[in-house]
Amino acid sequence: MVRALSMGSCLTAEQGPAAAAGAAPWGKGREGRRREEEVTGRIAGNGVGNAACLFTRQGRKGTNQDAMVVWENFNGRSDTIFCGVFDGHGPHGHIVARRVRDTLPSNLRDLIYDDYGESPISNSNGSILEETLSPYAGAEDKSPMSVHKEEHHEFFCTMKDSFRKAFRVTDKELKLHRSIDSICSGSTAVTLIKQGQDLIVGNLGDSRAVLGTKDKKGRLVAHQLTVDLKPDHPREARRIKRCNGRVFAHQDEPDVARLWLPNCNSPGLAMARAFGDFCLKDFGLICVPEVTYRQITEQDEFIVLATDGVWDVLTNQEVVDVVASCSERSIAARSIVDLANQTWRFKYPTSKTDDCATICLFLDKDSSSGLSGSSVTSKGIGSSQRVPTRSKKPKLSSKSVIPNDADDGSDSNVSGDERSLESFTRLNTLLALPKFDDTSPTKNEAH
Repeated sequence: MVRALSMGSCLTAEQGPAAAAGAAPWGKGREGRRREEEVTGRIAGNGVGNAACLFTRQGRKGTNQDAMVVWENFNGRSDTIFCGVFDGHGPHGHIVARRVRDTLPSNLRDLIYDDYGESPISNSNGSILEETLSPYAGAEDKSPMSVHKEEHHEFFCTMKDSFRKAFRVTDKELKLHRSIDSICSGSTAVTLIKQGQDLIVGNLGDSRAVLGTKDKKGRLVAHQLTVDLKPDHPREARRIKRCNGRVFAHQDEPDVARLWLPNCNSPGLAMARAFGDFCLKDFGLICVPEVTYRQITEQDEFIVLATDGVWDVLTNQEVVDVVASCSERSIAARSIVDLANQTWRFKYPTSKTDDCATICLFLDKDSSSGLSGSSVTSKGIGSSQRVPTRSKKPKLSSKSVIPNDADDGSDSNVSGDERSLESFTRLNTLLALPKFDDTSPTKNEAH
C-alpha cells in the first residue's frame, strides 16, 4: 500500500553556465548529438544569457526541488532558444526534476532533427496569426482556413506532436532508469521554444508561463499562456474519474484538491499531469503536455516561466510589474523570487516557504543589450519592492494566442469558462500528512 508522502525539495541548481564544449556538427547518432548538451549558451542554474536570466532559491522544506534551463542556439539555430522550469515533488523529486531538465530538451531536439533535419518553424512572410485553433475541437468541427492559416495549423500540429513525443520518451526513460525511484516522486514542466517570432509552449502540471505585453493603451499587462492543470479542473477531473482515480480535498486543506488512488487515501498529488508518479499513471495522471502556439508581435516584451512557489503568492500582474520595475534585466528573475519569498512570509507565516524558480525571457531584438552575460550572484542584486512600481520596463511588446492543446483522450467539449487561469493556494504538492482514515468519501469527490 502506498503511503502518504511529504513534499520533498530539490538539489540546488549549479551556479553559472554549463561548461562550454565546442558545438559539434549534427551527427546521425543520438549519442553523438547528446554530447553537445554542455555547449555555450546552455545555462542550467542561476545565471544570465543573451536573452534571458534565471534564478532559483531553496524554500524551507528541505532540498531545493526546482530545476531550470535556458538553451540558446537550440537545435543549431542562432535564432532559437529553449527554456524550461521543472518542479519536483516527493522524496526523490529533486532527482526527477534535474533528470527531466537534462534529458527533455535533447529528446525534443532529437525528435525535431530526426523528423525534419531542422526545426519546421518558419517566418517566411512575417504575417501575424490572430485566430485561435481550439484544442478541443474535433476534425469535424474545424472551419475552412486560408492557405496561410492552414500552413500555420500544420506547423502547430507538427510541433505539438514533437513536444508530446519528447515528453512521453522522457517519462518512459525515467520509468526505466534503474537508479531513480519515481514511483511516488515526479516533476512538473513548463517549457517553450522561441524561434524568430514563433513561440511554442509545452506545459505539464501547475507551473506557469506568463507574457508581459502592451494593451491598446500602451499599458504593460499580464497574459497567461498556460493553464494550471489541477486535479479539480473540470476536464482533468473527468479523465481521472474515468480512470477510477479520485479527486477531493482533505479536510485540513479544503482549498487544495488532490489526486488519490481508488481505494487508498494516498499519495494526494496536487496536480493532474506530471513526469514520474508511476503509482498514479493508471488512475488518471498523464504526462501529455498541453501545447500552445503564439506568433510574437511588437507588443510582446517578455515571458516569465516560474514554478508554483511564485504563483501561489503572486498574481500574474504583480510578476509582470516586478520585471517592468527592474533597473536592469539581469536582476529580473531574482527580483521575482525575492518578492515571492517576502510574500510567502507575509501571507503564510506559519507555513514553510516553497522553493521558487524563475526564468525571464526578453523578446525584443536588442534584448542582449540589457544583459551582462555573467552569472547572477547574491551580491549586487537589489531586492524587489514589496509593492512594485512600473518605473522602468523592458522594450517591446504582443497580441493573440493559439490554443491550449488537450487532446489526451479527455472530453473535447470543455468551454473556455472552465479553464480557470488563476492560481489555487497550494502549500504542498504531495500531502504532508500521515495516511489518514477515509474522511472524504466518494460523495465528496470532485466531478
